[in-house]
Amino acid sequence: MKQLVVIGGGVVGVTTAWALAEAGHRVTLVEREAELATGASRANGGQLSYRYVSPLADAGVPLKALRWLLDPQGPLRFKPDGTAAQWRWLAAFLAHCRGPVNRRTTERLLELGAFSQQCFGELQRQARLDAIELRTPGKLVVYRKPGEFARVASRTAAGGPERALDRDACVALEPSLADGGADWLAGGIFTAGESVADCHALSVQLGERLAQHPNFQGRVRAHATGFAVHGDRVAAVKTDQGELGADGVVLAAGLQSAALAALVDVRLPLYPLKGYSLSAPIHGVHRPPTVSVTDFERKTLYARIGGQLRVAAMVDLVGEDTRIDPARLAALQRNVRETFPKAADYDHAVPWAGLRPATPSGAPMLGGTPLRGLWLNVGHGALGFTFSFGSARIVADLVSGKPSPIALDGLALRAA
Repeated sequence: MKQLVVIGGGVVGVTTAWALAEAGHRVTLVEREAELATGASRANGGQLSYRYVSPLADAGVPLKALRWLLDPQGPLRFKPDGTAAQWRWLAAFLAHCRGPVNRRTTERLLELGAFSQQCFGELQRQARLDAIELRTPGKLVVYRKPGEFARVASRTAAGGPERALDRDACVALEPSLADGGADWLAGGIFTAGESVADCHALSVQLGERLAQHPNFQGRVRAHATGFAVHGDRVAAVKTDQGELGADGVVLAAGLQSAALAALVDVRLPLYPLKGYSLSAPIHGVHRPPTVSVTDFERKTLYARIGGQLRVAAMVDLVGEDTRIDPARLAALQRNVRETFPKAADYDHAVPWAGLRPATPSGAPMLGGTPLRGLWLNVGHGALGFTFSFGSARIVADLVSGKPSPIALDGLALRAA
């Protein structure tokens, strides 16, 4: 049994703390905010996309990015933030924009996604999670360009988990697609078994279960400011409330992990991909989509979470800026009203902006570092909710001296 400290109180940090406690370790959780899950876990898309995991870095993305940047309503926005880190990240990202690299990363993320789905089921049984608005309606990725749809449909294996659907079949599966007129729709890929849930509610409820766990030592509200290092090993976490001695530390603090790791000469290639969401109330007059829908070209997803429609979109490379840009918000409103005009009460939608901590490859960084006792569970990008359950189990096994349950090539510090 080890004395461990987990830094970060979002869904990745809380699931990690739970997995470590279940593995028999004494665990303390450090979170700087008064409440759990106030960052990227607060109002994200809510989709648990175990099969739809292809990273942003792909062969055609640089050319697409140029077109997106020229479109004021496009899904991508770039603004130099004055840091060398931004340019380093972009250079590394472009290096990953190759078909063979994308395919290797996707294969590894598919394995992580399948393992995470398994771990989520086990977590539900262990922690008795209930009020998390969990549904499993399946996921429909819709395409606007016939050529793009034909390309993807041709790679969809007959009898596999994904089904290619033409326009009429998409509307038959999800009738609300016709509410805005389906002329724009070329087709879609449907995957049964994909789920949606309230990431914030799950994080908070799991935190409550964690507080009752016999191996949990408590949650400390503090700013982590560094580490006490003895030789080549971390011996304590320094905070603005004092030091916390530890046999090991897991960094699961999203973007803040990079600054903390840099204090002990560990460079984490993380950059914030800013995204927006709307949480729009659903009333009796509305017709929201039942299945989880992702608009491929516009990089917009739609998921019914309880009595709300969650719409999440956009990738803004603008630095650590969580302010809501009125122009981006207006563009999102126009997009959703055009695509699903009858789905929810958009006039009373609550906007949100959050920062997804992403690596250039699109794969998270899991496991050890050159400094003994310092472990990573960071860099999940837009799939932090999806991957959190499997990532937590992997890190808990590694910290416990066990082999990883899945291969970690492509999922370690040096791979990002």
